[in-house]
Amino acid sequence: MMSAITNPVELRSRGFQALVKELGWVNAVRFLRQYEAGGGNYVRERDAILPDWDAPTLVQKALRRQ
Repeated sequence: MMSAITNPVELRSRGFQALVKELGWVNAVRFLRQYEAGGGNYVRERDAILPDWDAPTLVQKALRRQ
């Protein structure tokens, strides 16, 4: 069993090396770009978009749509 890598710089470097080995450099970068931190405030946006329903109301509305 491999021991834990505790140094974050080493972990990042070895992780990227493993991705490059398996995917190639371009695909490794494309893969990592999928997981960049986004911007904005998810909670505020979610509250603005989604209705303020409790669970029973949500179930009732879902059953009506069937």
